[in-house]
Amino acid sequence: MSVQRNRLDPESREPLEGLLQAIPGGFNAIEDLDKRRAVVGQLLVEPELDQRVTMEDRLIPGPTGEQLVRIYRPVVNKEPMPALINIHGGGMVLGSVQGDAATAQMLAAESGAIVFSIDYRKAPENPYPAAVNDCFSASQWVFENAKDLGIDANNIGIYGGSAGGGLALAVCLMARDQSGMKFKYMMPIYPMIDDRNQTQSTHDVTEVGIWDRAGNIEAWGLYLGGEPADGYAAPARMEDLANLPPAYIDVGEMDAFRDEDAEFALRLIKAGVPCEFRIYPGAYHASEVFAPEAALSRRIWAGRLEALRRFIAS
Repeated sequence: MSVQRNRLDPESREPLEGLLQAIPGGFNAIEDLDKRRAVVGQLLVEPELDQRVTMEDRLIPGPTGEQLVRIYRPVVNKEPMPALINIHGGGMVLGSVQGDAATAQMLAAESGAIVFSIDYRKAPENPYPAAVNDCFSASQWVFENAKDLGIDANNIGIYGGSAGGGLALAVCLMARDQSGMKFKYMMPIYPMIDDRNQTQSTHDVTEVGIWDRAGNIEAWGLYLGGEPADGYAAPARMEDLANLPPAYIDVGEMDAFRDEDAEFALRLIKAGVPCEFRIYPGAYHASEVFAPEAALSRRIWAGRLEALRRFIAS
């Protein structure tokens, strides 16, 4: 066992060790991207629908054609309802709304908000700015159709994990700079936000097996397609962080994104943006996804759901 994996929460480490026995080096070690996508699709199996929510797939107008939005609506509801836009992770190259279904269903069932899970184009076939444009366009559709969707346009938040967290931040920055969309809050979870890979944690986290330094460098290269990054591609590069929605951010101690996320949270606070930031000792990148039954994972989710309910009620 590597020294780095020795530092992980033991309960959360067990399923990771099983994964790494089946896939030595982790899924980022699979060089063929199509095969890697297939393996991730097998790992993130869509669960049965939570009986507390209904699900609807809807095709909406996107920047280059129709775009999929999956809508999870709590069975117990009273319109107008709060809404939450959810953006899945996957390093801008992997993932799907189907693979993120467990998270989206939980968010809807536990918060009482209608959750809109956004599908978006992936790199390298569609490099930046395709993904952020898709997420921004779908968010605009939610705001513009709030009345018909039965939601309160003044109570819409945005949530995303990993690459989805970076995209959520990018959408909020674009909304601030380019449109009248007013998100009530944002919840970028261990967001992928800095293409430079210069922090200590990106150098330290190289042997955990889930989104280590090498995989992150590869993903940014595919996403940017050789072009320089701006603040909408890599939000850590954005100089002005003022006038963004209140934020909740969490990240694991053994996550390569730890330091860039901590620095970003502090910059938000210095810019006058209310921000709750949590670092979880022993957690690795997406450990609550791979070890959902671990006590640490339950604690991570309890913190998020408490913050989400508080945002909605405020």
